[in-house]
Amino acid sequence: MNLFNVEKKVILITGGGGVLGGQMAEYLLGNGATVVILDYKQEIVDVAIERFKKISPNVFGFVCNVLDEASTKIVSDQIIADLGKIDVLINAAGGNMPGATIGEHQNIFDVKIDDFKKVVDLNLFGSIIPSLVFGKAMTENKQGVIINISSMTAQSAITRVVGYSASKAAIDNYTKWLSVELASKFGDGMRVNAIAPGFFIGNQNRALLTNEDGTYTDRANTIIQNTPMKRFGEADELNGSIHFLCTDASKFVTGIVIPIDGGFSAFSGV
Repeated sequence: MNLFNVEKKVILITGGGGVLGGQMAEYLLGNGATVVILDYKQEIVDVAIERFKKISPNVFGFVCNVLDEASTKIVSDQIIADLGKIDVLINAAGGNMPGATIGEHQNIFDVKIDDFKKVVDLNLFGSIIPSLVFGKAMTENKQGVIINISSMTAQSAITRVVGYSASKAAIDNYTKWLSVELASKFGDGMRVNAIAPGFFIGNQNRALLTNEDGTYTDRANTIIQNTPMKRFGEADELNGSIHFLCTDASKFVTGIVIPIDGGFSAFSGV
């Protein structure tokens, strides 16, 4: 028996047209899964489907606003009608906004509350709503896996990114809470976990971590100094943990947050 088999699993990825979700989709398709790309714009979905069809025919896509419960429910019903089931939900939709980040020469009182609220909505409710909608569909079979995306910013006070940190800290708690709720009321086939990426350079944080000439900023150098592996992560280094959590290899694992951080969370800085 292959505990790591994802073949024939129907795996939904919110934000599947983005860098993080797209990397996961590509990997899972390459390992035989059926992947459903969910994103908020038709053009993003179309581009993703065209790209992933080159890897596998078992990719589908839907426009889905993860902050709108009614439209998410319509998508859930359509997926069940087309594919018959939902095995895994990966809540990869998320992000940050400049107004919810403290600038280099600013302090907490300069934060824009409206942007702060938008970041919390996207990262927290953008995971809560899909979890409730698609998770309810999973409970019909008493089998399903939900994987949330946390962050190193949730576990300690990472300066400047206050809105993002608060929303990801809430994800940690929600992951644990939902894991208890689903397992105790719907059986041991329902599992909820999260991964907590360390520091990866992407479009959203590039300006914080790199200068115009490509060299590291002081902030980036501080991160490297506090990461025992002395480097930033690569997006594909999340795939192993995602694969593990999707499969029977982790069938007695629920309510955890896995750090993927090069040792950042283990290091005291001295």
